[in-house]
Parts: sequence; C-alpha cells; structure tokens
Amino acid sequence: METQCLKIETGLLPKAEGSRESETGQEDWPAASREALELAGDLIRRGELVAFPTETVYGLGADALNEDAAARIYAAKGRPSDNPLIVHICRLDQVAEIARDIPEEAWKIMERFWPGPLTVILKKKAIVPDGTTGGLKTVAIRMPSHPVAAALIRVSGRMIAAPSANRSGRPSPTSAAHVYEDMKGRIPLILDGGPVQIGIESTIVDMTGDRPVILRPGFITPEMLEKVAGPVTVDPAVAGREKPVNMVAKAPGMKYRHYAPKGQLVLVEGAGPRVIAEINRLAADREAEGLKVGIIATDETLDSYKKGIRRSIGRRSDPETVAAGLYRILREFDDLACQYIYSESFFEEGLGDAVMNRMLKAAGYRLIEV
Repeated sequence: METQCLKIETGLLPKAEGSRESETGQEDWPAASREALELAGDLIRRGELVAFPTETVYGLGADALNEDAAARIYAAKGRPSDNPLIVHICRLDQVAEIARDIPEEAWKIMERFWPGPLTVILKKKAIVPDGTTGGLKTVAIRMPSHPVAAALIRVSGRMIAAPSANRSGRPSPTSAAHVYEDMKGRIPLILDGGPVQIGIESTIVDMTGDRPVILRPGFITPEMLEKVAGPVTVDPAVAGREKPVNMVAKAPGMKYRHYAPKGQLVLVEGAGPRVIAEINRLAADREAEGLKVGIIATDETLDSYKKGIRRSIGRRSDPETVAAGLYRILREFDDLACQYIYSESFFEEGLGDAVMNRMLKAAGYRLIEV
C-alpha cells in the first residue's frame, strides 16, 4: 500500500468582511488543504484509515461505528484487541448518541474542558461495536480542539475512533514524520498539520462510578477536574511506581507497555547533584563497554553531563516544554541507535505526573533511586 502524506494549512487567509463560516468551517483554508481534507473524509466513510493531528498527539482514525474499520486500526498498529479505542466527536450532542446514563458531573466537565485534551468514559449504547471498545461495555469519548481533527470529523460525517498513530508500544507520534516512520505502507493517508502542541495523550477520566476516577493522567489535572466535578480519585494502577499485573484495560495505555524507545531507558531519581553524578557514572560505564548512550536532561542541567549523547527535553521550570519534548526525544535517540538511555526523573504533581506516567511505562518501570 502506498502512503500519501499531505500537508494541511489551516485558516491562513483572513475571512472576508461579513463572511459566514460554512458548516465545515474550512472556507478560508488553501484549496490544496481543503482537497486533502475531502480525500481524508472519503477514506473514513469507506472504512479506511487516516492519520491526523490532534492537540495532544497524532491519531490513527477510522469510522468508530464500523467494526471492520476499527479492526483495521488494531491490525495497522499491531495493537492488542482488548485495548480500547477513543471515539472522537465534534459536537456535544453526539455524546448522547453513543453513551447512556450520563451523570450530571460528566456533562459539567465536558462543557468545561471540551474541545480539549480530556477523554471521558461513559456507559456505551449498543450502537458502538465491541471492536471499538475492546470488548468493554463502556466507551471513551473525546472532542479534540485541533482544527484539522475537528474538520475531519465534520467533513467525514462520522465519529472517528483513533488511538495514537504509532506502532503499538512505540513512542507516540508528535509529527507527521513520526507517523510515516511507523505507518508507511500500512495506511493510505497522513494529514500533516505540523508539530502538535501538547505532546502527550489526553487525560482519561472514568465517569461510570460514584465519583470521577482518572485512568490516565494528562494535561487536564485532578485539581482542574475537582473544581468542576468535586472529589476525584486516581486509579492505583496509574499512580504506582511498579508495573501493574492481572488488570483489565479500562482505558488506553493502562495494561500494556507503551511509549518505549528501542534502547533500554532507565530513570534516575533523587536530589539533583546525586542524579547527575549517577547518570554520569552509568554513562561512563556503558561507554567503556563500547555501547552507545543517550542522556535526557533539561535546559538547566544539560551542561552538567560529560558522557553520552546529551539532549534537553525542555525546561524543568516549565513542565509544558517537558511534556512537548518527551516523545520527540525518545524517537531521536532511536534514530541515533542509542542502546542505553538514562534520564532524570520529573516532578510528580500537575502535568509532571503525566510525564512520569509515560516515562515509567517507556522505561518498563526501571527506576534507580539515589
């Protein structure tokens, strides 16, 4: 299969004075972008796969209510069939089409945080095939804020099931080039909307119980949710430092190894000077064995490392830059064929909790405390 990668440029031209937006909202996009979007929408309607940008990471999309199309997602990714997909929508009223028994607190957080990087789990209606939900009786729903994602949903006329557009277990893609690396020859089309903004997947909150439960941390933090919906708990499976065992994957990313680079990633945690000294020692030992070593540092500490291939993930003083740089830097070390990667650990509050969740999974929970 040949994979096309088509550039999408959005809203570059100013609207004419007094103009009104069309139903799909793309009348001010360049013609080539509109044509690429129409092609993508047609592929979705025909049950094919399209990769597209969201504000979090690139998604691999198919018609959410077409079980055969959902099966193509699992096949293209090499994804376990009990790992549920997220249904992407473009209007709030679509929630009631696919979910039932929706609590008032769920409506409150959807109205507050959508469109945006939040996925809500609700009880599903029979219209949603088990192939989309990984056999669960619940459905994960999100309304993305990225203009290309929103436009694709509208133009296709379908709700779109979409996990991250990478091979299963690999770092999630934050650019079209990452998608092409993993999906070349596996899907017909990639919409290239440039680098994503956030760089880690959406927060997932389960709204089917007595109170909201976070199943995957992300940009929307527990504190933000509590201001809208009251007390929020975090599932122990995502809050711990050890690999969970014998669990049901209630949400994407809970059960299986995710985000992993090809080399062995190890996190080092402790006071700053001790972390730097330990990573320098480990890197020197591996290099003495003739192995290629990568080091993940921050802008504040990069110059403190003397061995290995050093890269800054972002500014420790600005957690959003760390989140945005995570998957990019893991893939960069893959390109450099690093056999070992040593990384500083990060703050476990707010957005830092989401970063550490991904890093622990990427490292296979290999953590050294100094």
